[in-house]
Amino acid sequence: MFRLEGSKTLAVDLAGDAVKAKNGSMVAYEGQMSFKKMTGGGEGLRGMVTRRLTGESMAVMQVTGQGTCYFADRASEINLVSLHGDKLYVEASNLLCTDAGLRTGTTFTGLRGGASGNGLFTTTVEGTGQAAIMSDGTAVVLRVSAQYPLFVDPGAYIAHQGSLQQHLQSGVNFRTLIGEGSGESFQIRFEGEGLVYVQPSERNTIGGNV
Repeated sequence: MFRLEGSKTLAVDLAGDAVKAKNGSMVAYEGQMSFKKMTGGGEGLRGMVTRRLTGESMAVMQVTGQGTCYFADRASEINLVSLHGDKLYVEASNLLCTDAGLRTGTTFTGLRGGASGNGLFTTTVEGTGQAAIMSDGTAVVLRVSAQYPLFVDPGAYIAHQGSLQQHLQSGVNFRTLIGEGSGESFQIRFEGEGLVYVQPSERNTIGGNV
């Protein structure tokens, strides 16, 4: 079971089962635990090939045992996501921990991935279980409906889930308006039905100022 201790530490209660977490993110544990280093980005040979082609990879570890394990990473804020047979799309650098039974992989995102500075691919988490994602500052979860598309700065995007289509389009951002931008700015347009996770801090992007 995933639960938060404050907003920056994830506690996971294990009873002989396992979780996959970002390598080096374990800060404490109670009970008997074993740790095994793995490689994220996909399962098996196909995942290995995908990781080499896309660069969307992350060092992960599998934690198995009896007791409670605590995870954190650079005092980032943590959000819990429950999956019920659906798929979560998340930037690899923002993924902290998942149930071991959830399947991870990579998917092509077109120019959006390039605009975020993390390559043309993003990490997918699929199945039934829990995942913990991180944000720089307290994230907001924004609902997208068919009537109301959502526009997001690529540098503030963390993750999304649901039946959403995304398109990269030119636009105007705050930095452009106050004269600090250079060149053309871009936004991600989300359409459909689903949720988008946005952080109140922008990572350095390629597409933010091209």
